[in-house]
Order: sequence, then structure tokens, then C-alpha cells
Amino acid sequence: MAQGTHPVALVTGGTRGIGLAVVRELARRGHRVFLCARTGHEVKQTVEDLRDEGLQVEGAVADVRSAQEVRALVRTAVEVFGPIGVLVNNAGRSGGGRTADIPDELWYDVIDTNLNGVFLVTREVLKNGGLTDGEHGRIINIASTAGKQGVLLGVPYTASKHGVVGITKALAKELAPYGVTVNAVCPGYVETPMAERVRRSYATAWNTTQEYVQEQFEARIPLGRYSTPEEVAGLVGYLTTGQAASITGQALNVCGGLGAF
Repeated sequence: MAQGTHPVALVTGGTRGIGLAVVRELARRGHRVFLCARTGHEVKQTVEDLRDEGLQVEGAVADVRSAQEVRALVRTAVEVFGPIGVLVNNAGRSGGGRTADIPDELWYDVIDTNLNGVFLVTREVLKNGGLTDGEHGRIINIASTAGKQGVLLGVPYTASKHGVVGITKALAKELAPYGVTVNAVCPGYVETPMAERVRRSYATAWNTTQEYVQEQFEARIPLGRYSTPEEVAGLVGYLTTGQAASITGQALNVCGGLGAF
């Protein structure tokens, strides 16, 4: 496949929600984008759909919780498109409940997916993806406003996203001599399949309806509405540009004013 002028981008969790919007945003900007997700048919269909839009996209099945699968993912991405210049760690899951009732399996899976996955993919891209070899590498971690504040009934999720923000700040200092910037994008409430699962979970915990839960959430947002995946992706796209070259070590909110911090 012909090489473009924009860096190759690797996006984890790229078949739905924010990840899909990020893949489309970066590809429309001229990046060759390699995406991954855990479900084979979703990867295949997403790649086909985006190619039909005229975008340079490839993908593979990979679970970011597995170091072995992450190694294979990065190796394949480099073989297909060349050295990776932009990494977007987007893969994640929700998870919470009353802390006394949270099973071990839920805690460990949220941490494995949201936090350990960011570490495993980032480490592999730094070791074998060529990210520090280019003129300006970019690492963008999709965190959450939960990475800056506590979320009611969301201890595992909150802990994992605080960890992502911490990784971002520490790695930004480590990679600055290479010209690589590292930032976190922190969405608030965004209308995605995950958001629907979260509303369903709260409705069960509060013994109410999903509609009531959404009303309560929206009442906390100064703009009065959920953000869109495209709005989050727009900030990711900007952070890949030359104009954003001096932004690093930051955790930037896209939240409709939900978190003024």
C-alpha cells in the first residue's frame, strides 16, 4: 500500500464508540490507520466499511490484556503500514457497583483492560513499533473525567482511569527528549454503547429507569447534553498535528463542562 505523508496510527478498541470515531477522524486527516478489537467479525466489517469511504484502514483481532497478542498486533501493523507514529490507547470497559459486592474478577478485568492494556500496548510500540524514530511521535490515551475525580459506584473504573492519567504524565517526561508528546483525553458522558451499559447498571443499582438515570447525569452537565464520539475524536485529531507539538503531559477534558478542572 502506498505510503502517505502522515504518520501511521494504531488505535485500540477501534470498532465502535469513541474508538471508531477516532479511526475515522485520523484516516480522514490522511493517516494510515491500523485498528484492533477483540471481535473478529467487527474488525472485518469496520475495515470494509471505512475502506468503502475511501479511507486507508487495516485491522486485526487483539486483546490488549494479552502481552502475546499485543506483540503480534504491533508486528502486524508495522508489516502492513510501516513504523507507528501515532498511538491511541482507546480500548476500555466500564465496571463498578457497590464496592462491598464487587467480585475479584470484575476488579481485575477492569484494571487489566483499562490500565494494564495501556501499558502493554505502549511498551510494545516503544520497543518494536518505531514510535521514537520519527520526527514527532504522539501517544494519546483515552482516559476519562473519572481519571481526575471519584465516580459514585465506580471504584474499579475510577482507579483504572486515574492510573492512565498517571502513566500519561510520567511518560510525557520520559519521552520528551525524543520529541514524543503524551497526552490524555478525558471524556465525560459520551453517547456510546458503553454509556448505555452504564445507565443500565445505575438503573439497576438505584432501582429506577434508564431514562431517569440519564436525566440525572445530564443535569450535572452545564451544556445539558452528552458529548459525541466525534467531539472527542476531534481533540485526538488536533493532538496529532504540528500545532499541538508543545502540548504534552496534559489530561484534557471533553465533557460539556462536567468537570471544570
